[in-house]
Amino acid sequence: MNFLRKNRDEKQEQNSPAVGRRESIAAQQLEALPKSRWERSWPTIACGAGLFSDGYLNGVIGSVSTMLSQLYPTEYTNSSARSNVSSITFAGTVVGQLFFGWFSDHYSRKNALLISTLLLILFSILATASYGAGGSVYGLFSALTAWRFLLGIGIGGEYPAGSVACAESTGELKKGHRNRWFVMFTNVQIDFGFVVAAIVPMIVVLITTENHLGTAWRVCLGLGVIPPLSLLYLRIKLKEPEEFKRETMRDTRTPWWLVIKFYWFRLLVVSLIWFIYDFSSYSFGIYSSSWLLIILGPTFPLWVSFGWNTVINLFYIPGALLGAFVSDWIGPRYCLAFGVLAQGIVGFIMSGLYPILNTPKNVGGFVVIYGIFLSLGELGPGDNIGLVASKTSATAIRGQYYAIAAASGKIGAFIGTYIFPFIIDDAPGGPSGNRAGQDPFFVSSALCIFSAFLAFFFLPHIGQDTITDEDVRFRAYLESHGYDTSTMGTKEYQMNSSSTVDTRLGGNGLEPGYGKEV
Repeated sequence: MNFLRKNRDEKQEQNSPAVGRRESIAAQQLEALPKSRWERSWPTIACGAGLFSDGYLNGVIGSVSTMLSQLYPTEYTNSSARSNVSSITFAGTVVGQLFFGWFSDHYSRKNALLISTLLLILFSILATASYGAGGSVYGLFSALTAWRFLLGIGIGGEYPAGSVACAESTGELKKGHRNRWFVMFTNVQIDFGFVVAAIVPMIVVLITTENHLGTAWRVCLGLGVIPPLSLLYLRIKLKEPEEFKRETMRDTRTPWWLVIKFYWFRLLVVSLIWFIYDFSSYSFGIYSSSWLLIILGPTFPLWVSFGWNTVINLFYIPGALLGAFVSDWIGPRYCLAFGVLAQGIVGFIMSGLYPILNTPKNVGGFVVIYGIFLSLGELGPGDNIGLVASKTSATAIRGQYYAIAAASGKIGAFIGTYIFPFIIDDAPGGPSGNRAGQDPFFVSSALCIFSAFLAFFFLPHIGQDTITDEDVRFRAYLESHGYDTSTMGTKEYQMNSSSTVDTRLGGNGLEPGYGKEV
């Protein structure tokens, strides 16, 4: 039970008087910066809103894949392209997350955001223009797969650079509202992207008709250029977050062994929860339109399937919006745990009722129960896992910490989108049988219960000042092991401020036993 003892020690450290005084002074320094309300708010918006692109570009590919299977029923459906086109973006996203996580810690949050934005614009255009040499259909699939991989690298940059900078910027906002601001401009943006990604194909197919699906899928992908273009100017105007200026290790040596000892277990727990969440959420999101097509049957127009898919995706929004406020009210840890536990329960109900719901006359019931399942996922881990990942580590290594956790999630999404077709196709009764719909919900629901267990027992408490508090605790830990924290911060910050824990925060010495590994 060594891990539980560490959690208990951590809580004792958080409640100690000297540590509390240091954290309070540090938080007050950040809140006292001479900035207007807009100056404090717009960096949060500019940093986080780019995740809309993640939701749209990953969500729309499910409908695009459905169109390609209609256009090329033999070539596409019976080839590896069906899985590659849908899931290869996740592989690129992992590469982008890990690279930009390192880049944002060692160089610049702002420049990492700018580069990822430019990559999104460029490869969205190229994916839209995918073409096989000599009109080759398989060449088209290969080109689309390649551009989607590179597009994923740009999406990956939005996580460690955008979300981390967004979290750091919320430290300058009013207490009691910080979590909801982060959620509104990160996960709500992803979910809004998924909703738009469901609406757009329905409208485009209605306009072009099913006789011009070759045009429709390109239009759907091409519209993904608009979100990053709309943010480009704001990101050019961004400055580095104040927390980053104060805590970065870009101009000094990073004590990696101390970092690993301090954070390894916490990072493992956060990464596992994110892996499980993305394994289910992205897989369900991508294949929901295909499921609906199976339930409705071939006699219904394609736009009807897309229309019901839109209704399903709309359920993301109420869960995400409610979760933003609940996260401030009861804290991210309990919001995540209760949300994912409720999602698991509804998933088991969905699995049991699937034989009744798997008919065209009951498609409305399928959509409502499935929508509640998705909504609870957003209220719990959807809203809070990124918040937990961005606020449970020190600023100096936050980009890389967040990148590893987020990359674990995308690996889960990548695996899920590959495994789900096999679960569906190899189920007793074939892809149109009841087990093809029951088994994915059963697997995901069991994993939800496991996630709730991890959150309840192993995640730390996250308060309104956790980012600042974590920086203070990390500095104290480093100093207790002989590391010179006066070298932390940008050179400009070092010139204007002394930066050890004692001199910055009121001269309080370390309490006995402080600085245990977490």
